[in-house]
Amino acid sequence: MGLLRALRRFRVADRDMRRRMSEGMDMNATDVDALRYVIAHERAREAVTPRALAAYLGISTASTTKLLDRLGRSGHLRRDPHPRDRRSVVVVATDRAHAEVRERLARMHRRMLEVAEAVPEASRPDVARFLDAMADCLSAEDTLGDLGPPDASTEPIG
Repeated sequence: MGLLRALRRFRVADRDMRRRMSEGMDMNATDVDALRYVIAHERAREAVTPRALAAYLGISTASTTKLLDRLGRSGHLRRDPHPRDRRSVVVVATDRAHAEVRERLARMHRRMLEVAEAVPEASRPDVARFLDAMADCLSAEDTLGDLGPPDASTEPIG
């Protein structure tokens, strides 16, 4: 099916872009994902705690501590006192991190916006529903099923 082939192609391109970005910033993919998560939440004026970051990345609190130490040494993230809970800290992206991510993603984001704007207005709700439903499929607890033999009537997309 053409839709699934296009979705597979998009997922491969997204994975490759993340790999190139990681290599270009001399970081592993989890570090880049952490930076993008913190920056996105800062733009939404939402504080990020180490616990929230660990949950998003699907890593342990010990691994999160190592990640924050590493990104702190590299000058990308810092821990600040939580503005409302003095027992807690928030994770903040440095100006350097904002500049590097913006430098690497700004042009691509502009091109993606142009592509999105080219979708006819009447089709946008259908496209959004399709992508949301696919995201729900990938997020579902039973996505991998029983890992039995594949159903010959379906085309794999991953």
